[in-house]
Amino acid sequence: MSQSTPVTPSVYSRTNPFPARLSENRPISGPPSKKDTRHFVIDISGSGLVYHAGDSLGVLAQNPPALVDEILKLLSFDPATPVTGQKTGGTATLRETLLTGYTLNRVGKKFVKAIVEKLPAGEKKDALAAIVANDEALDDFVFTRDYVDVLVEYPGVALTVEEFLPLVNKTAPRLYSIASSALPYPNHVHLTVAVVRYDTHGRAKKGLASGYLADHAALNEPVVPVFVQPTRHFHLPEPGVPMIMVGPGTGIAPFRAFLQERKFIGATGKNWLFFGDRTRKGDFLYEEEFESYRRSGLLTRLDTAFSRDQETKVYVQDRMIENGAELWKWLQEGAYFYVCGDAKRMAKDVHHALIEIAAKHGGLSPEKAVEYVDVTLSKTEKRYLKDVY
Repeated sequence: MSQSTPVTPSVYSRTNPFPARLSENRPISGPPSKKDTRHFVIDISGSGLVYHAGDSLGVLAQNPPALVDEILKLLSFDPATPVTGQKTGGTATLRETLLTGYTLNRVGKKFVKAIVEKLPAGEKKDALAAIVANDEALDDFVFTRDYVDVLVEYPGVALTVEEFLPLVNKTAPRLYSIASSALPYPNHVHLTVAVVRYDTHGRAKKGLASGYLADHAALNEPVVPVFVQPTRHFHLPEPGVPMIMVGPGTGIAPFRAFLQERKFIGATGKNWLFFGDRTRKGDFLYEEEFESYRRSGLLTRLDTAFSRDQETKVYVQDRMIENGAELWKWLQEGAYFYVCGDAKRMAKDVHHALIEIAAKHGGLSPEKAVEYVDVTLSKTEKRYLKDVY
């Protein structure tokens, strides 16, 4: 791992985020992609914040103003009502407080339970009470609804501001894997973000943080509170050590940072990247950059899997298995194996592919192959590292 000059710790942190500027907001996906994937550049000049490849950036987002105004209207609240902050003791208006302090894009269970108590007797109260009494039904109910949905569906509920605020979840930071190296970009952090957009109950909705960065954060204004979340384990190996990176979709982010850093320091270790998404034309994120790395030799190998570009779907784990003999050879040469992205399906499929490769090309029994991946590679040698979510 590259060594950096000791610096004075920044005064900015998770509890005291830095008001950064969004200096770039551009799409990196396009037709025929059904996704809206963006490249964001966050200017942290003057913050004293220091980051390393593998770290994450915490973003504290704001709610869409129109959503806040609709909630205020439905509850008949005065936007100018003063609200005292519990931590700071300072006073802000209710509208300002809802914009920055609470999560409004998905309704909380506490609020739904309180609505049941407030509803007058009747069919609506009984139906909602039945949902609240069933944990699975309540999970499904809140998953697709925000506060406006519930207030429209169950109108006429009277709440005071003092009753309402404790029923709403406080804003939590959204952590994004950093997509840049601080060596070439000490004053900027790059993010690779899939903007969450969907429609439920007749209304368009968006992810809190991704929607804020894409649609609402003004460019070059200090309106994006951020902090650096250091990684505990997802670090680069020594410059001469080979590495294999599996990062489909926005899971590519930390590997872009890894390759930038290896280029900057002139690392000699071989680099192999597996990248996948739906279509090459619409979803090959940073295609020109990675192809240039391949041509220059920084990327020893670049294997891609675009699942919708042919009749039979192909994924990164399929490319791993196709190249299993060479992948096993790299592991025997001491290569570090990294995976970043979806934990529910992709990371599990990649894990099973790794075990299959160990059995087939390592000549190991099924039990020994599992032991090699789960124990030797992961725990003993600590060469199998995951950043999954």
